[in-house]
Amino acid sequence: MRVLLATNNAHKADEIRNALDLPGWEFVTLREAGVDSDPTEDADTFLGNALIKAASAHRISGMAVLADDSGLEVDALDGAPGVWSARYAGEDASDAANNAKLLAALEEVLDAERTARFVCTLVFLDEQGNRVDARGTVEGRIGHTERGSEGFGYDPLFLPDEYGGAMTFAEVPQAEKSKISHRGRALAELRGKLEALC
Repeated sequence: MRVLLATNNAHKADEIRNALDLPGWEFVTLREAGVDSDPTEDADTFLGNALIKAASAHRISGMAVLADDSGLEVDALDGAPGVWSARYAGEDASDAANNAKLLAALEEVLDAERTARFVCTLVFLDEQGNRVDARGTVEGRIGHTERGSEGFGYDPLFLPDEYGGAMTFAEVPQAEKSKISHRGRALAELRGKLEALC
C-alpha cells in the first residue's frame, strides 16, 4: 500500500517509516507525491487538526493518508500552548521565540507546578476514507533553561518523567526518545490497530 504522509517534514517522515515498517507499505511525503495540500488548521483540538490535514490530502490525492498533529500542553497555562504550539509566539515563529515566550509565561511558576505533556494524535484514512485514530502522550515538566542539541521545538525545555528530570528531550539520544515520545507511542498504537485490520 502506498500511503501519503500529510507533511513535508523529513524528520517526521523518517520516524513514521521506521515505526510503521509494515510489509508492502510505502510512505511518501506531499512533496514526493507531488501533492499540494496546505489547509488552514483552525480546530481547537489535536484530533481536529489532524483530521483537517488528512481529509484535505485524501480529497486532493485519492490516496491512503496519514496525518498527525502534536504539541505541548502546560498545566499551569491551562493547556497552552496546545494546538498553537508551533505558532505560540506568532505565525512563522522560530523555536527560539516559542521557547522564550514559554519561559516568560512560567517565570513565576514553581517547579512542582511546571507539569506538562507532549501530545500526538494520528489519523489514518485508507483509499476509501475509512478512518483509524491513535494518540500518544509523554508526561514531564518544563525546565528553567534550554539544554541539549538533539531535539527541536520545545525539546530543550521538556524534562520527561522517564528520566526523573535529569535530562531534557534534547539531551536524550534519538533512538531512546523514539521509544518514549508522544509520536512514538501514538505510532505504536496505530501500528497495532493497522495490523489487526490487515
